[in-house]
Amino acid sequence: MANSGNKTVPTGADVHFFLAAVEPAGKAEDARKLDALFRQVTGFNPVMWGEAIVGYGTYHYRYKSGREGDFLATGFSPRKAAHSIYIMPGYADFEDILARLGKHKLGKSCLYVNKLADIDLDVLAELIVAGLKDLERHWPVQPT
Repeated sequence: MANSGNKTVPTGADVHFFLAAVEPAGKAEDARKLDALFRQVTGFNPVMWGEAIVGYGTYHYRYKSGREGDFLATGFSPRKAAHSIYIMPGYADFEDILARLGKHKLGKSCLYVNKLADIDLDVLAELIVAGLKDLERHWPVQPT
């Protein structure tokens, strides 16, 4: 079995401490709102992954190549330029939900939001649920 050797792993760091240190104040307030939303929607406790990702739930993947590892099921990072919101693993087409979300940019398994005022949080909650359901079809999601 080949392990992925992921660079991003759970650290045991304190999520509240991390969120309290986010700057500027507006981004910190958005990060606290995202934390509350993810907790409510997933029912999972947050865990720090690496230095700056707050993750909710985990899954173990194993590809046909033999590469395997563990990763966060969903989460976010309050990056300097924008909030990175991780909807793993990015298999499904969520165009219908994204069309209703509001102002965002899209990556393979994440979306970028400058500020929460730019998006509809109810639609984001719907997207998180849809992403977890899609992930569960591929690999079992475990609570954190």
